[in-house]
Amino acid sequence: MLLDDMLEIYGYDFTEYSKASLRRRIQRIIINDKPASFAEFRYRLKNSDAYFSHIVEEISVNVTEMLRDPGFYKAIVEKVIPVLTSYPFIRIWHAGCATGEEVYSMAILLREAGLLHKSLIYGTDINPAALEKARQGIFPIEQLQQYSRNYIAAGGKNDFSDYYTSNYRLVKFDESLAKKMVFSTHNLVTDSSFNSFQLIFCRNVMIYFDKKLQDRVLQLFDSSLEHFGFLALGAKESIRFSPIASNYSQIGREKIWRKKT
Repeated sequence: MLLDDMLEIYGYDFTEYSKASLRRRIQRIIINDKPASFAEFRYRLKNSDAYFSHIVEEISVNVTEMLRDPGFYKAIVEKVIPVLTSYPFIRIWHAGCATGEEVYSMAILLREAGLLHKSLIYGTDINPAALEKARQGIFPIEQLQQYSRNYIAAGGKNDFSDYYTSNYRLVKFDESLAKKMVFSTHNLVTDSSFNSFQLIFCRNVMIYFDKKLQDRVLQLFDSSLEHFGFLALGAKESIRFSPIASNYSQIGREKIWRKKT
């Protein structure tokens, strides 16, 4: 019922998200917002754009960090970036980028490889509020200790503090990094391909989709990826048993696949 309301009124299709995950998140919203009844909750959702935006923000998964899983990024540095050097221009898509930490991570690695000047990184998400935070490039300072450890473990070449300035409880990342980024809303459920890429990231997003939707999103990535391009997923995600599996080979032990001809 709620999912039908979201689709019919606002055009957001959550019908193929994991039902267990959606149930937990909607229950959490109701507990926090304390509507007098479920009918009132549904009325507010149907009649308030602002409240619907609030619900989308709560349902969307925004758990992320810079250089999350350093071993994964070390593989990107060692096995993917050297291939990208051969391209005259590099296009990378971070699908479901949340507040943008992984987009900034990639920009830093490209700069250290001398490739940022000829790159464009697209960060997309269903959540407009998360994207606004990504555009600002401002993050809580208490997270930087973990980010710095990730950076060192991933094979970072410089001092991580070279990439940001701190002010009280916040840090702002170098605006020269953001100049090579484009942040935009994109719904993996309903929207189509919008460019051709050599590298696509979609990490820890599809674990919240059912199998049918996972397969459809993987086909979207396949149609968006150039021959010999790379697809990078989260630690609990895979293309095995998907319609595109036979056209890809895994690179090492990390969840990175390369497209065949």
